[in-house]
Amino acid sequence: MKTQALLLTLIMLVGCSKDLSEHERLLTPRIIDKPAQRMLVYELVGDPNEVGGEAFGALFSTFFKLKRQHDMDMKAPIGRWPKALETPKHEWLGIYGLEVSNSVLEIPAEIQEKYPKLKVETWEYGKVGEILHIGSYTNEPPTVDKLHEYINNSGYEISGLHEEEYLKGPGMFGKGNPDKYYTIIRYPVSKKPAPGGDIEESETMEVSKESVE
Repeated sequence: MKTQALLLTLIMLVGCSKDLSEHERLLTPRIIDKPAQRMLVYELVGDPNEVGGEAFGALFSTFFKLKRQHDMDMKAPIGRWPKALETPKHEWLGIYGLEVSNSVLEIPAEIQEKYPKLKVETWEYGKVGEILHIGSYTNEPPTVDKLHEYINNSGYEISGLHEEEYLKGPGMFGKGNPDKYYTIIRYPVSKKPAPGGDIEESETMEVSKESVE
């Protein structure tokens, strides 16, 4: 229960103080070019409600220690989920991440000793399809399906892992209002091959060239 409470608190602390209305434009899915990000990463197998607190606790604790030497602002935590949603939750692999400055090249020895699973790496992106889900995590499937349909109809196909950016989640003293959770759902994408084997070109396809801040 302690780890779950810690997870809920950390996600709440990131999201509660920000105006999230600017993200509501993402209720309409889009495809953009997303730059690479330097990340603190912590991988765990298990139900995220039970093990997520360990992962996010390590990430946030390390972030605040590194912040003393590096100029960086707190960003929302991210989770990558390689396994299908039908997989039993106790078998889920969670790749938990938190963005840091590019100047973070390694983890100090004393932190690495405390969190041996912690890594620092660069997540490459390129083109991604993304959409905002407002509501509980259990109600995500229709939003995911909407994004899948948009990616397919836009002449693209999914080329990487299901990713979620947790803009706002449960509160400090409980679940809060799940109807007001804000989660960006994201996939790396690539152009679908044309029937002849060439990359399909679309004159009508509108792809945003903006980068995510």
